[in-house]
Amino acid sequence: MNTRQLTLLLPIIFLCLLACSSKPDNSGQQGPSSFILLDDDLPVYEKDIDHRTLLTALGDRHGESIRTGEHIYNNICFNCHGDPEQEGSIPTAFKFWSDEFKVGMDPYSIYQTLTRGYGSMPPQINLTPVEKHDIINFIRETYLLKDNPDQYVPVDEAYLASLPEGSSQGPEPREFKPWAEMDYGNFLINTYELVGPDAPERQRSTGPVQPLPDEDFGDANFAYKGIAVRLDKGTGGVAAGNAWMMFDHDLMRVAGAWTGEGFIDWEAILFNGKHNISPRTVGDLHFENETGPGWAHPKTGTFEDPRFTARDKRKFGPLPRDWTHYKGLYQYEDRVIISYTVGEAKVLETFGLETANEMPVFTRTFNIRPSDRPMKIRVAPIGIAVALVGEGAALKEQDGFIVMEINPSQPLTIKVLIGKAGMEGLDIHAKTSLPAESLEKYTKGGSARYPQKLTTDILQGEQEGAFQVDILNPPFNSPWKNQLRLSGLDFFKDTNKGVICSSDGDVWLVEGFTKKSGKLTWQRIASGMFQPLGIKVINEEVFVTCRDQIVRLHDLNGNGETDFYESFNNDQQVTDHFHEFAMGLQVDKEGNLYYAKSARHAREALVPQHGTLLKVSPDGQKTEIIATGFRAANGVCINPDGTFIVTDQEGHWNPMNRINWVEKGGFYGNMFGYNPPADSSNTGMEQPLVWVERDRDRSPSELLWVDSKKWGELNGQLLSFSYGYGKVFLVPHEKIGDQFQGGVFELPLPRFATGVMRGRFNSGDGQLYLCGLSAWGSSQPQLGGLYRIRKLDKPMTIPVGINARKDGILLTFTDKLDSGSAGKVTNYTVKTWDLLRSRKYGSKHHNVQTLEVADVELAADKKSVLLSLPAIKPTWVMEITYTLEDETGQSIEGVIQNTIHQLGENLAISMAK
Repeated sequence: MNTRQLTLLLPIIFLCLLACSSKPDNSGQQGPSSFILLDDDLPVYEKDIDHRTLLTALGDRHGESIRTGEHIYNNICFNCHGDPEQEGSIPTAFKFWSDEFKVGMDPYSIYQTLTRGYGSMPPQINLTPVEKHDIINFIRETYLLKDNPDQYVPVDEAYLASLPEGSSQGPEPREFKPWAEMDYGNFLINTYELVGPDAPERQRSTGPVQPLPDEDFGDANFAYKGIAVRLDKGTGGVAAGNAWMMFDHDLMRVAGAWTGEGFIDWEAILFNGKHNISPRTVGDLHFENETGPGWAHPKTGTFEDPRFTARDKRKFGPLPRDWTHYKGLYQYEDRVIISYTVGEAKVLETFGLETANEMPVFTRTFNIRPSDRPMKIRVAPIGIAVALVGEGAALKEQDGFIVMEINPSQPLTIKVLIGKAGMEGLDIHAKTSLPAESLEKYTKGGSARYPQKLTTDILQGEQEGAFQVDILNPPFNSPWKNQLRLSGLDFFKDTNKGVICSSDGDVWLVEGFTKKSGKLTWQRIASGMFQPLGIKVINEEVFVTCRDQIVRLHDLNGNGETDFYESFNNDQQVTDHFHEFAMGLQVDKEGNLYYAKSARHAREALVPQHGTLLKVSPDGQKTEIIATGFRAANGVCINPDGTFIVTDQEGHWNPMNRINWVEKGGFYGNMFGYNPPADSSNTGMEQPLVWVERDRDRSPSELLWVDSKKWGELNGQLLSFSYGYGKVFLVPHEKIGDQFQGGVFELPLPRFATGVMRGRFNSGDGQLYLCGLSAWGSSQPQLGGLYRIRKLDKPMTIPVGINARKDGILLTFTDKLDSGSAGKVTNYTVKTWDLLRSRKYGSKHHNVQTLEVADVELAADKKSVLLSLPAIKPTWVMEITYTLEDETGQSIEGVIQNTIHQLGENLAISMAK
């Protein structure tokens, strides 16, 4: 990564200040071997920083520095680390008030870790040198000096004299909020809380005891599937507006409307990185409707909410389909038209803004097809100014609301005007307001909203060895200021074309994969969706997994852009909790779709879908829970036998990361899930294929079967992608009885600049394409990235098979080994340890042992070695380290980490003589 690339990177949302490395060091120097960024990766100014002046100046601006550092800590670092009174969301994160630094505890050493990243600590490329010294100053004076003085290094003349010389203080600090500057388009779907300017402070329960208690949100007005629509004219999309209306497609209600500057407060994990929080509206809330059905039931005429009632008495999920059903959203230039049904009646609705007596008037325009039953809709609470434009409807008061009653035996077109409470003259304005218009013309497709096609270069890799990595940079400098946190990709039958989604709501059509032009063309074809984290092309149609629904994209007029965001399935039970991501998207041979839904972090589940693998029928009409007990399931892989693989992350009830071979009906360990089994012991859950230590991979994402003859010996093997560390692992495995077990081996590749989320093999060139992001806990510095791994016809000598036997471990490699090195027992080290599964976050190593390698035998094909281990037995974690040579004398080193549930029978193999 060069300096120009770094300057194009947008700030990391989720910033964790983890201090970790080897031994304490007061010298102000560090060994560079384990830093994430090398010297050549840093901006030029970082090599000429005058640390002496910056540290000396802290004395003159001590109070200001402490306040600035505290602000940065509370907004960036507190999420993970907490403070002495309140534990952070990652209990294993470094505690400055009690832990020992492992890199260096002096200011310059901490600065180097902040700047370059180390282990789980991502480089803080968005912080200026002054800001980094401010946060270091805050940590030192607030936590180290008072509570952890052994880790406090005084800054005296001798220390200052030991620092490297420099002449620059770096760029001036400035507050940079890319999430608020991006053009999302004129709508953005998310979970929002609607509040007025005098809203009380948020409730956020905390404490060392898990699970955390639920907050009392019974009176809060959350739109869990809120479509925020900008109503005023202008460029910049929804974030740049000053008037909005919120439509809740769970309940088919308008949740409220507001005006002001700023749109929302951007408090959310995928905006400013905050945990356990949802964004609130900012400005003047003109009216709001309580959380309940917007339309009366077409048969009973009541507004009583029949949906699933959670433990905290709130209701979640969509209304029954025979009552009302969200069909999707039409985008016509800057207009948004909502399509849904009420009973048998089809409804199109759009929103607008007018002015009366210099006050805003919000409008709802309805096109309603005929119905054989009367219909009622709640418009606003009594006291809000409401008027009608058009014939065929009447306003009445009922149970505290102004209700519009209609009996549409004929097609009805009508407009509702809504003003602030106390507004006068709305009825007079209604007489001069334009008539309600037909919305059909907006359902055919409009002109392109994002007409520019952007071009980026492909940086072809020239690495030595069997694999070469090409960097396929996204358009970081797009005119819409996209963050480009890429979260899924797939290809069309024309394999030169693919689609890529981003967690910020976009889908891009990308061309140039296989034609070897050296460039990619990017066209933004969709925007405004709710945290897309999976995408799949099915019969040349694009499906996207969002937190609120699976969306099928439709281009109605052939210009490439999405004109209709069809809600293929919106059965998702969405709550306000930040952690319940909807991950991945796969399809089986019958056309069923699959994705994984995460559970709540450190809390008990509220809805049955929390922590599950979900199946959606081919017609989108039915959702079924396949398996339960997941904590943070990042995607799904469909196996050739029809089973699945779902990863999970270290946390409460997960002592380490786990890769699960999943079968229908299985429970996979998270006792904070919905209605868990009574047996919380290890025997009460399905065992993982492998427990994955955080040192190997802090956060596995999705797995993928190799499907390419160009990948030689690896064709048909299983790969695991690392979101946490930006790596790719091979997963050799076996099945003994009904239990799968195996291990992970890191492919010899450089770490990617992002975490790796999803991968697909392209049938056109037979190579592996990966996309990734950094948004919630990855240690990698870049927000988004796209990559291609090309397998060359060269030996790789990596382990593709691992078999646990009663007499030892049989390892099988892709290429032949040197007989002399393979046969030496001293070239192998085998360690084992256990983990403790509990409600606590993660686990330490228990019962650590080094097993004697009594003998090594090399098979006749020279590709397999049998390590004789007299003390072998089932274990949570085994780590096998080897230093060998291949048949050509090339040195090969590697580490395999595996899990043994059962020992197989000793099988005779033909040994080398």
